Amino acid sequence: MTLSVGKTVKVYDEIVEFIASGTTPESVIKFKLSETGQERLEDLIDAHETGILTPEDRKELDNYLVLEHIMRLAKIRALKLVSAKPSNS
Repeated sequence: MTLSVGKTVKVYDEIVEFIASGTTPESVIKFKLSETGQERLEDLIDAHETGILTPEDRKELDNYLVLEHIMRLAKIRALKLVSAKPSNS
């Protein structure tokens, strides 16, 4: 995953951009990595499993895992918020 200026984008940048752009409980529930982000994550996991993960890539994977955990917690909270809203029937 790269930016137009050629700088590599970290897999966790999508989560950071999502949070920075503002969210709603519904958008939190629906959030998923892009296909490109998912491919980068799979590459990092494969490199980790085969023992060829660089220190920089290890840092990227570790940072992603922390943010991914926070997103899981946010999704749980968002589901509670959505289910607590009175319906407009």
